[in-house]
Amino acid sequence: MAFDALLKKYFAGVLLLLIALSAYFQASGATELVGAAFIAPAPSGSVLPRSASIAPGVMPERKTAQPIIERNPFDSVTGPLNAKPPPAISPDPAKLDTGDPLTASACDGVNVFIVTESTDPLWSVAALQGTGEPRPRLRRVGDDVAGKKVEFIGFNPNENSPAVWLSNAGALCQALLFKTQAPLPAAPTAATPPPDASAAAPEPTSGRRGPATVPPEIASKIHKISDTEFQVDRGVVDKILEDQAELMRSARIVPETKDGKVVGVRMFGIRPDTLLGTLGLQNGDRLESINGFNMASPEKALEAYARLRTASNLNVKVSRRGQPVSIDYRIK
Repeated sequence: MAFDALLKKYFAGVLLLLIALSAYFQASGATELVGAAFIAPAPSGSVLPRSASIAPGVMPERKTAQPIIERNPFDSVTGPLNAKPPPAISPDPAKLDTGDPLTASACDGVNVFIVTESTDPLWSVAALQGTGEPRPRLRRVGDDVAGKKVEFIGFNPNENSPAVWLSNAGALCQALLFKTQAPLPAAPTAATPPPDASAAAPEPTSGRRGPATVPPEIASKIHKISDTEFQVDRGVVDKILEDQAELMRSARIVPETKDGKVVGVRMFGIRPDTLLGTLGLQNGDRLESINGFNMASPEKALEAYARLRTASNLNVKVSRRGQPVSIDYRIK
């Protein structure tokens, strides 16, 4: 009973004593741990007393914060504080030279049929046909044709023609939509006297051509039933797909944006005697969909183009002077 009474009387003091002893032992143990981390271990089989002094002339091991710097526990995103900078990237000897693209040489084995230029290069598309391909296909920047990569689709003011720039092995070339070639001179024969140098040279004819009117053999197979309904011969569709560049020479197709989004493609350069005019389209129409495929999407436009050759009915929706217009074509 006497012990219980003493414990109750001096409980606060006993409790403080126990706390003090716990703090002492905890501090002592932490000190031992820290000391063991910074003191080099003794060689195997030897005993190094705690009170042993360092021999004269022997420098103590210098402590370093290198492990902390390498681990960088304060920032897991930045990483080590002593990280080495990445090695310098040497210039690629095959880097594409785009110093003067307007005078790039002509691309071999690539023909251009349609060019649709947009302010956003990723929305520009071109119908290109490479060597060995049965028909042209729509391509965008980054696509391959005839072993070449499409780099840019736009307009070459030096040639006054839409153009497609392609690259191959670091070299840049261009394929023009309205390319012109001078006719080869006829070989002189014995019966043909040499030209008189004193005679006036004929005036050079311009390589630029005006809007292309639809040929009679095509116009005769497009029957207009009403302003919004036409009947088209199947052979005409094949002819159009094969000779797109010539038949649509005057057309200029530009993607149109509204509130930052492409809503369709605006068509310019359309006259009543051109191909698009014969098919009921008018200058300034905004093409919005073909058979439900949204022309505001390059992927959908490519899909609609791929199905033109086998389609039996086409429904084209345009916006004309702000009003929706639907045009139907029956292909037989």
